[in-house]
Amino acid sequence: MVAVPKTEISAKDIFRESHDIAAGDRSHAIKCEITRALNQAKIEGTDLCLVCKGSRLLCGRTYCPLIKRVSAMTSPRVEEKLSQEMFGPSPPSIFVGRYGYPNVFVGPMSAIAPDNPKLMDDPSSWYGKDFDEIIQMRVNLVRSEKVEHVRSQSRAVLDSQELALSLRPTDVEIEFKKKPSFNLSFNSMTQPMGPTGELKRFEITENVHIPRAVERVVGDEIKAAEGASMLFDKGYDVYYLTKALSSGAMGLNKNKRMVPTRWSITAVDDMIAKSLMKDIRQFPTINKFRVYSNTYLDNHFEILLMPGVWEFENFEAWAPKTLWTLTQEKPVIQLEGEPHEGRTKYAEKEGGGYYAARLGVVEALHDMRRQARVVSFREVHEGYVMPVGVWEVRENVRRAMKNRPMKFATRNEALAHIAKQLRIDFKEYMRMSSVLRQRRLSEF
Repeated sequence: MVAVPKTEISAKDIFRESHDIAAGDRSHAIKCEITRALNQAKIEGTDLCLVCKGSRLLCGRTYCPLIKRVSAMTSPRVEEKLSQEMFGPSPPSIFVGRYGYPNVFVGPMSAIAPDNPKLMDDPSSWYGKDFDEIIQMRVNLVRSEKVEHVRSQSRAVLDSQELALSLRPTDVEIEFKKKPSFNLSFNSMTQPMGPTGELKRFEITENVHIPRAVERVVGDEIKAAEGASMLFDKGYDVYYLTKALSSGAMGLNKNKRMVPTRWSITAVDDMIAKSLMKDIRQFPTINKFRVYSNTYLDNHFEILLMPGVWEFENFEAWAPKTLWTLTQEKPVIQLEGEPHEGRTKYAEKEGGGYYAARLGVVEALHDMRRQARVVSFREVHEGYVMPVGVWEVRENVRRAMKNRPMKFATRNEALAHIAKQLRIDFKEYMRMSSVLRQRRLSEF
């Protein structure tokens, strides 16, 4: 079990120093403040923390004590902007909770600072932003909440669905039952959440822009996986598809229902990857060993592509003293994978990170029109002290696969190169990997 310490982290803890120093140093200051406060809290954890990452509450509690430690009250400058009534642009987004399912909290997001509301909920545009920039965007986005059944067709649900399907922000009027409260919260799946208010009323005050291609798909009797694949092929990214699925717009009419945002993220990653893998299994294999690399937000990736038919392994190696390994003295390595035919069971050890990483690789292979045996190495360093959402994994891998690869004639040369780029003794990876222990004549 996880022991609950008495120490709390407030906005004053996290923002005290970060607001007094240059913007370029704020991300470092925030990480230092959180690390110091967590160490002072003397939190006790188990191996369950790394498997759960706060999303499945495997410790049996009703909340994650670790995430609670990095939930911060807002700075006064943000709190002063909150009011019981709001008018302005809502990003093309809603949030659907999971607690109490099938009766869940659902509602639109609305921007306090409307300079670029679409960016505030568009992780596809966040690559390169640091922790401070991500937090500053999210503290200015208010989440509305109203309890609805997942099959509800109320006016509020249908209007929220329209917002989710829109390609651009839409002006809305929102009235809360009382002034929204601020509690900056983090989890391993979704991006950080800022102020939250119980929704009393909301109204769309301008025309919503929904593309005709989307209207046709959501209006037809098409299964969710098929509809998502069709829209992806037309250029709609997984972030848009996640919102569409979560809003309840996708699927056969008899099956349509809202899907909690956390669940929809992994569901879309899985559906799109499986659709692309059907083609990939028919493509010719690569003819050389390739290594792709990237580092972002203290997460380092080395991705090895080897000649052969599709199979996939994904390592997650967590340094000690990250949020999920506070009590660990040595790195902890998790491994999930799948054979050529794919997997049928949920990747329990890695959760949404597995599906996000796999999607990034599969997208690249599909663009290459090639298949390969793939081993992905993710090393999470000590600086990753707060979870910002699984989008970080997806965008990290996507960027790695766009970088120029290192090419090698033999497997041993490729592995020797990777070993130099990773912090952990490569023997640990070799000991765990089924794919790397397979030896083929083409590798020599």
